[in-house]
Order: sequence, then structure tokens, then C-alpha cells
Amino acid sequence: MHYLLSVVDDTANPGPADEPGAVDRFNDQLKQDGYWVFAGGLQTLDTATVVDARSGDTTVTDGPFAETKEYLAGFWVIEASDLDVALTLAEGGSRACRRKIEVRPFDGIA
Repeated sequence: MHYLLSVVDDTANPGPADEPGAVDRFNDQLKQDGYWVFAGGLQTLDTATVVDARSGDTTVTDGPFAETKEYLAGFWVIEASDLDVALTLAEGGSRACRRKIEVRPFDGIA
């Protein structure tokens, strides 16, 4: 099963600047152990753009879709046998990037 491990950052208390080495080592371990599908970090909130075409007209606005203190800073997509394995891997990711990790299973892969 595939899981999304979302890195949750906080505008009031962003993660430390020394994270890249730890995250790289965590990524390498995921790859070595066969859990890695892909991952990515996201740029800051001020680079976000929201597109809304639900009404038929398209509106494009700068900034995140919600005003919130916490935001998605990056993610891993992993393949794990079950939720317990995914939670254990998320624990390692949280230690590596020093941020909270939200774990969610995919609802199928297209």
C-alpha cells in the first residue's frame, strides 16, 4: 500500500537549518530498504498560487489556499506493507526533519 507522509511546518517555529544532511540520510535509508517511491520539499508559502475553476470561471490568486499557522512543507510517498510500518517510517522522518509528519494512505493509485 502507498502512503503519503506529509511534513507539517509552522510559520511561527520553522524547522532548523541543519536538516538537509539528516533528511538525505533518511531518504537514502528509505531507498535502501525498498520503501521509497518519491519525495519532495516545497518552496515557501509566498510562492503558492491557487486556481479555482469550480464555478466555470477561473480565479487565480497568490498565496496559500488557507490562512493557517501550519502548512505543508514537503512530503514522502512510500510503499509499506501496512499502517504500522508507515508510522514507524514517519517517526524516522519526523526525527530527520524535526517536524510533525501526517500519515495518510492513498485511495488507490491511478
